[in-house]
Amino acid sequence: MIKVLIVDDSAIVRQILTRELSKFTDIEIVGSAMDPYVARDKIVKLKPDVITLDLEMPRMDGLSFLAKLMKHYPMPVVVLSSLTPKNSDAALKAMDMGAVEVLCKPGSAYSTQDVSRSLANAIRQAGSARINPKAPKPPATTRPPAPEKETSATLASVRATHKIIAIGASTGGTKAIEMVLREMPPASPGIVIVQHMPENFTTAFAHRLNDICRIEVREARDNDQVVPGRALIAPGNHHMVLSRSGAQYRVRIKDGPPVHYQRPSVNVLFQSMAKHAGKNGLGVILTGMGGDGATGLLAMRESGAVTLAQDEHTCVVYGMPREAVKLGAAEKVLPLPDIAGEIIRILSAS
Repeated sequence: MIKVLIVDDSAIVRQILTRELSKFTDIEIVGSAMDPYVARDKIVKLKPDVITLDLEMPRMDGLSFLAKLMKHYPMPVVVLSSLTPKNSDAALKAMDMGAVEVLCKPGSAYSTQDVSRSLANAIRQAGSARINPKAPKPPATTRPPAPEKETSATLASVRATHKIIAIGASTGGTKAIEMVLREMPPASPGIVIVQHMPENFTTAFAHRLNDICRIEVREARDNDQVVPGRALIAPGNHHMVLSRSGAQYRVRIKDGPPVHYQRPSVNVLFQSMAKHAGKNGLGVILTGMGGDGATGLLAMRESGAVTLAQDEHTCVVYGMPREAVKLGAAEKVLPLPDIAGEIIRILSAS
């Protein structure tokens, strides 16, 4: 049983979340709090396994509370945020500070039933997450210079327009993807990415990565061309697939039912990679709960692509990589800090 404390200034939201989450037999709502000061006392008294946290609250905002919590009492946190650009940026900062997951609050755009199901899954993920008590340093606001060790010969060796890199991640994936992309040189092959994330939040995520990486990073649009030096992130609530016309690769953005309870789905992207990129593909599956991406990564490997998975020790949740490894879908299992270097090594040797 996962014990949950709900922290939200809205009495209606607290009531709805308590009612809906109580329907799940593996979740127990041990209490609720209207602001961080009440939450602080209840955390000490009730010792929840997970808290859900609103970002906009009186007396102390959610980000300030999260910073104090991760410093003095680190524990799994699921952030609930309204769908606005400002809140999307704040939610990403929350994940930088150690929040496990970010979800949309109940509202007109989403049914309460959909939100409660997603929140229950996020709570389960958070309950099994590896929490680092030290919050990571905030990302730089400008593009970093190329490391001295990267010579022009090294960059030229990965200049392969026919290669495509596909990356899939979920819980903990925002930091994992950032770590990989920050190491990629400007001449990298085109990159396509699925990160389980709500609509609008992927826009903010792409903007932030674009500011700190040497490659271009943006949210994908339908029929975008996949070209060297560019990474495309699937928009929240839409699947993204790779297509090919002659020598050109493009992405298609589409609707469709969730796959493994996810939209966008890593599996959907990886299956299209296997079909259209074949041996020109390189697949990477990173931290996340569940099995999304495992069979797709296997299809990529069977089509001749190189496939990598993040190891258990460096995952926030070793779910998606574990399923891929169990299927024999990953050729290599590596710590997160080694993945970008391995990608560059593979591309340099191809």
